[in-house]
Amino acid sequence: MKAAVIESVGKAVVTEVPDPTPGPRQVVVEVAACGLCGTDLHILQGEFAPRLPIVPGHEFAGTVVGVGTQVTELSAGDRVAVDPSLYCHECRYCRTGHSNLCERWAAIGVTTAGGAARYAVAPAANCVRLPGHISTEDAALIEPLSCAVRGYDVLRSRLGAHVLVYGAGTMGLMMLELAKRTGAASVDVVDVNPSRLETARRLGVSAAATTPDELDRPQGWEVVVDATGNAAAIQDGLDRVAKAGTFLQFGVADYATRVTIDPYRIYNQEITITGSMAVLHSFERAAELFANGVLDPEILISDRIPLDRYPEALARFAAGEGRKIVVVPGA
Repeated sequence: MKAAVIESVGKAVVTEVPDPTPGPRQVVVEVAACGLCGTDLHILQGEFAPRLPIVPGHEFAGTVVGVGTQVTELSAGDRVAVDPSLYCHECRYCRTGHSNLCERWAAIGVTTAGGAARYAVAPAANCVRLPGHISTEDAALIEPLSCAVRGYDVLRSRLGAHVLVYGAGTMGLMMLELAKRTGAASVDVVDVNPSRLETARRLGVSAAATTPDELDRPQGWEVVVDATGNAAAIQDGLDRVAKAGTFLQFGVADYATRVTIDPYRIYNQEITITGSMAVLHSFERAAELFANGVLDPEILISDRIPLDRYPEALARFAAGEGRKIVVVPGA
């Protein structure tokens, strides 16, 4: 079958690889669409994936075309979105409800072959059936949405909070949509990309700007979310948190990224700094929210690119072009 392969640091190709076969409790999914994510760029840079080469792609949906001998809950023809998370269920973190921090953490598209291919293998337990009115290609958005849902689980923000989001890429826009639905009094977004700010305006942001200095909130925001992973944005965001407010590190930073904090201010103003790592008991909820229209795929997905052009798609994503870019193996 045809698949994208990150062969070595900085090198991604499209090539032929063997067709996958399911284990007893696994299914084979014919991939309809696979989203590109910052994690894929980190893998390309030699981070995250324990070894290369690897077939990337952890945001995908498709149709079941093969089932293992012990699978009874899914059948060929079922359309599914796939949670890529693979946990051991045995370590301390799994046993205490923090499986996203599993000591043996693994993920489809990171540690095992992923969805940037014609076919992908997944545990049956990781598949969520899609309702009839949902496009299978659009359902590639469910995995990133499940990460955003986890972010809001961590925030536990109060009704009436003023929210500032750094970054109007896919994840920042998803955080915007969730903030609107979780009782925020206002949601402001900052980004240096004018076209992305225009998308935020289309989605009903309270205010959009290239810097918070353009926004009128001298006392800061009760909730500040970084969805960029960029050191300058993170540093600026830490200084914008209001008294008794919360800063959420949601964007994925490079390993070497460093910022400074003001311990006295954190103490004196009772500021919370927290993080959100991937998916935790949020995939099914994200699938339901998606089915109920929490996102508009026509706005969120800017490019649908054939799998043959995966290296080009990855380069465009790295350059900050578009919003959500998905590759379509069947195109």
